Amino acid sequence: MATVELRFSALPEHVRTARLVAAAVARRAGVDEAVLDEVRLAVGEACTRAVGLHQNGGISAPVKVLLIEEEKQFSIEVGDEVPHATPGGHTPGVTGAEIEEDEMGLAVISGLVDDVEVSAGEHGGSIRMRWSTTPPTTFPV
Repeated sequence: MATVELRFSALPEHVRTARLVAAAVARRAGVDEAVLDEVRLAVGEACTRAVGLHQNGGISAPVKVLLIEEEKQFSIEVGDEVPHATPGGHTPGVTGAEIEEDEMGLAVISGLVDDVEVSAGEHGGSIRMRWSTTPPTTFPV
């Protein structure tokens, strides 16, 4: 299992770099070319969400992106360090508009990725996205 870890300052201008790195690693891992645009869009949406959460929460820690190549699948985990409310609770300083925007971003990601896991707690949250891979083609010599 190969893993690439990317950390970047929570600034919108770094989201593009995260998208480019994710697409390059996904291609190398065997994600189908037809799916790479969805990988780029999903990673961009997840990273934009994490950057917004960090900026709104006054968190100076970097956004963390893990790109994980496993047998027959490739996954990307985008993590933030913003404390999230537990189910039924309220996250201090979060407005209704921000909650609605967050839900919209998660809906976009769910539409782009077949297998998505969202987790959140008092120490931060993460979005884990998975894609199937195809084994590399070998040609006879």
